[in-house]
Amino acid sequence: MLTYLVHRLVQTVFSVLILSFVVFILMQLLPGDPVAALFGNIPRTEAEYLRIKHEFWLDRPIVIQYFHWLDRVFHGDLGRSIAERREVAGMIRAALPITINLSVSAVIVAALLGIPFGIISAIRRGGFWDTLITTTANIGVGIPAFWLGILLIYFISYKSNLLPISGYTSPFDDFWLHIKKMILPVISLSFAFIAFIARQMRSVMLEVIHQDYIRTARAKGLSTWLIIMRHALKNALIPIVTTLGVTLGHLIGGTVLIETVFNIPGMGRMIVESIWRSEFFVMQGSILVVGVIVAVLNLIVDVLYTWLDPRIRVDR
Repeated sequence: MLTYLVHRLVQTVFSVLILSFVVFILMQLLPGDPVAALFGNIPRTEAEYLRIKHEFWLDRPIVIQYFHWLDRVFHGDLGRSIAERREVAGMIRAALPITINLSVSAVIVAALLGIPFGIISAIRRGGFWDTLITTTANIGVGIPAFWLGILLIYFISYKSNLLPISGYTSPFDDFWLHIKKMILPVISLSFAFIAFIARQMRSVMLEVIHQDYIRTARAKGLSTWLIIMRHALKNALIPIVTTLGVTLGHLIGGTVLIETVFNIPGMGRMIVESIWRSEFFVMQGSILVVGVIVAVLNLIVDVLYTWLDPRIRVDR
């Protein structure tokens, strides 16, 4: 197990290094000049333009720029915003907890609802609840999160005035206002994943409950729910854990539309604003941090496999 962990850690480090190089090169290929974008229509001298480019190492060869940036990253310095002259690390520290809060809340809701719905659908196969859950899940998978968010804002906030339309409040400032502002974004973000997890859980559970050890448990006279909770659920959760890990990584990197629709100052909205302003350092730092989080989540999921199913043994 220890050998496997070391192997996966080395893989993760190499993946992050490759990601940093790809992100840096892609940023260089994007159109636009961050210094020119900073000046806008205000006339500036060429000397000042060259001075700012030299200050941010933008006048060096690309390879030199990359290794300079990578060296600073290893020292915890992700660079500075050219427009705002703020440390990128500080901007990410302010925005990342908001995105993680939103994403983790959505994953928790998706797991708490999707897994039971999938189990009910499997054990009531062909019945009313199976038909209802399956039909709703098939519809839910195809609903775009941003479109659902706009509908919720219109009907729940604008027409009914039941919940705040947009914005974000820290739970440490006002917990109940935080809950109210999080309800609609979390529903919008988690709805499709609830449907997806319910469908996957149904499929996996149908396969598990036909295994020999489940028939043996039934022959002993155990109740259906006891068999599900004690014997079937743990094995059925293996692919679900993979889905939840990938889902969390996807949500952290994909909250752009939801944060924009609900005016939430998280990583997604920060990346969008940095694209419009050609803020290369902000984009590079943000995407690198998201990539590291996704890589760590994948590592955690791999380690959880051996806990969920003792039959899995890693010989590396």
